[in-house]
Amino acid sequence: MRLQESGEMYLETIYILSKKSGVVRSIDVVEYMGFSKPSVSRAVGILKNGGYVLMDKDGYLTLTDDGLEVAKKIYERHTFLTDFLIRLGVSNETAVEDACKMEHDISDETFEALKRHVSKFSEK
Repeated sequence: MRLQESGEMYLETIYILSKKSGVVRSIDVVEYMGFSKPSVSRAVGILKNGGYVLMDKDGYLTLTDDGLEVAKKIYERHTFLTDFLIRLGVSNETAVEDACKMEHDISDETFEALKRHVSKFSEK
């Protein structure tokens, strides 16, 4: 199942929150993303059905191996692209916004080429 951009954003958010505090509940996602409880509940349900997220009896969310793989991929793209744009002279706020848009649409081939290109200049 190919995730939509919103699903990728939810997985990335769960990943970020779990790195910060170790445990994540839907309410944490609501507060972090600024979305309504019903929207987050619906999205979490879709991610559970897709095999990306588990929820225990106390409501704590955990990424499955598939969910973690997607989340790490999107997070890496977001952080790399944000840093790349800032290095180009883009303001921090714009870089974060643009990276968020780009991270979901850029092909694996192009992303890997960008990383190779940047690493060539970082080595010098």
